[in-house]
Amino acid sequence: MNFDDKAKTWDSDPVKGERALAVATALRQRVPLAHDWHALEYGCGTGQLSFALQADLGRITLADSSPGMLAVLREKVIAAGLSHLHPLALDLTTDSPPAARYDLIYTLMTLHHVTDTRRLLHVFHDLLRPGGWLGIADLDQEDGSFHGPGFTGHMGFDRDALQAQLTEAGFDRVDFSTCFLMKKSTDQGERKYSLFLAVATRL
Repeated sequence: MNFDDKAKTWDSDPVKGERALAVATALRQRVPLAHDWHALEYGCGTGQLSFALQADLGRITLADSSPGMLAVLREKVIAAGLSHLHPLALDLTTDSPPAARYDLIYTLMTLHHVTDTRRLLHVFHDLLRPGGWLGIADLDQEDGSFHGPGFTGHMGFDRDALQAQLTEAGFDRVDFSTCFLMKKSTDQGERKYSLFLAVATRL
């Protein structure tokens, strides 16, 4: 998927906005967000989730590897006058991790695009302060119809397998819940896909 090409029309899809608001609500319910926290959204796209959470947090670093998405994001941040939102070009699969440490890291529909999820979870663990929180919202395991032929990422995740990876990476109090039911048009017609929110803490 070429995210640069999709960036300018990304926010015009009402389902994506609805999804971001649902995940933000689920995060608020399960994580004790604080106004002095420094958060990292990894794979932020146009920043829909962070915009939904910006009033609950302090500084937010919004990281993505797509120049097109980051360009749209920067325009939105300037237009909204939100000086505590900071876009960052970052690909943790190839770039060195930032020096900052975070109270919260969260992702939305990002992990299934990452080939080596085990390694990324270890990086997330290292980037969190002791006692910090991780929130991962992504697809439950599906049959491949969500992206269709040619997609090389994960066809969603088995919750037990991902929980094992999180525990192996050093996370504690791993907990899953269903946070959104997404309708999408596919080659087989309209389908529904469930999204989970996995929440965990670093000891």
